[in-house]
Amino acid sequence: MKALNCTLSFVPHGKLRTLLTTVLLVPGLFFFSACGEMNPQNVDIELKESAPVEKVTNYTQALIDLGLMSEIYDTGLMKVQSQDIGDETGTSVSTGGEIQRSITEIMKSTLNSIGGNVIFIAYDPAYIQNQMVSGYSSFDDKLIPDVVITGGITEFDRGLETRGEGTNADVEADFRGFADWLPSKTAGVSYGDTGKTGTARITLDFNLKDFRTLAGIPRMTTTNSMEVYKGLQEQEVGITLFGPTFGLKGSIKKVQGRHEAVRVLVQVSMIQMIGKYLALPYWRLLGDDVYPDKIVLDSIAATYYRMEVSDRVGAVQQWLILHGYDVEINNTMDQKTLAALQSFNPTLAAGGNISEQLFTELYLNIPITRQAYGQRNKINQYFVKMMEEQEAAERRAAAAQAAPKKQAPPPPPKQEVQEIPPQAVAAAPPQEVAPVQEVAPVQEVAQAQQQPKAEVLTPPQQQAAAAASRAPKKFGRQLSADDW
Repeated sequence: MKALNCTLSFVPHGKLRTLLTTVLLVPGLFFFSACGEMNPQNVDIELKESAPVEKVTNYTQALIDLGLMSEIYDTGLMKVQSQDIGDETGTSVSTGGEIQRSITEIMKSTLNSIGGNVIFIAYDPAYIQNQMVSGYSSFDDKLIPDVVITGGITEFDRGLETRGEGTNADVEADFRGFADWLPSKTAGVSYGDTGKTGTARITLDFNLKDFRTLAGIPRMTTTNSMEVYKGLQEQEVGITLFGPTFGLKGSIKKVQGRHEAVRVLVQVSMIQMIGKYLALPYWRLLGDDVYPDKIVLDSIAATYYRMEVSDRVGAVQQWLILHGYDVEINNTMDQKTLAALQSFNPTLAAGGNISEQLFTELYLNIPITRQAYGQRNKINQYFVKMMEEQEAAERRAAAAQAAPKKQAPPPPPKQEVQEIPPQAVAAAPPQEVAPVQEVAPVQEVAQAQQQPKAEVLTPPQQQAAAAASRAPKKFGRQLSADDW
């Protein structure tokens, strides 16, 4: 607190006294004349009006981009459910609702706004039970979640730091020789400026567990804190003219929204949680000052070493297409693939080997654009077409095997043998007798008919089978060793 006091005493003479009196009294009379029509009973205040607006935070677009990222990276569907999330500290009651008692609805709107391959399934057993009793619904067409999110507000520390500061300045002057009817011979000016700030911290914890086993998924957790502030500032100016004092005073108090801070924490935590589970470079959506997540990097490295060399080449060829390169997906390091890798990073692509660093860099820097999304759709359509051709070839082969077998023609009817008299046989000229052909046994003929013929694939069928075998497994999801 700073203060400045100054007192002046002097005796003006003649015209100087008259001039000072005019300078000091005229502003005061003007001020009071302007206030003469004020009536306290007519006091009024005008409230501002505002139209409804969409609630937008710094991470609203990041949630939408996360859904687009899941489609471009082709992570497969992630069906997620959230339990009831609330205040675990109990301060929502003791502080009069300074923070939310329940943030379940914020969780719902956050998860449902992601879209893409992330499907939100609400947890509302009472609603489902009532619908089943009414006969409107059953579990026949219901989706079963893959994972469940649990958590809550675990910290709310108020008054972590309170700081105050201020400045005061007063200047006064005593005037002697004025009229005795003045209540005071003093005139002065005072100025004051004071302020106070406070800091609080809010922390949210979330965990991810498997819906089928109800066991926690290792390392799938987030803990985020955010500091919120409040401040009070006051200023005043006062003027004293021979007794009466008048002036101006103003104050303002600002409190950073605790409820909005909780919403932002939920949004950031869900981006992290979904990104970790799907092994996506989600930190690209949070700003330039966010470091890569080591859990995601470890998942990419583990995937790299699980893959065969041909599978790595096939995955890299897909990512090169998403980067905008013209290559074919054939799981072979051909000239187009090698040229594209050297164009992407000449240093890492030297020698034509796909190192872990090159594999990771290609994956992490896939563009999150509508053009890349279009390329992903073309890749998926290509694999779907190849799969359909392979299935059609398999159906034709199965139909050929199941076709009815041709039955052997019935034996000719037996002819009656006429007896020839010995005289006719002796008179007949001798004829050449044809050699008798050996007839295979009936069992061998039946076995030969039942033995299936070897399937011969046409070139289009061979191409479809080869392309279907090149279709990669969903990359990015946290898979177990058995799944791989």
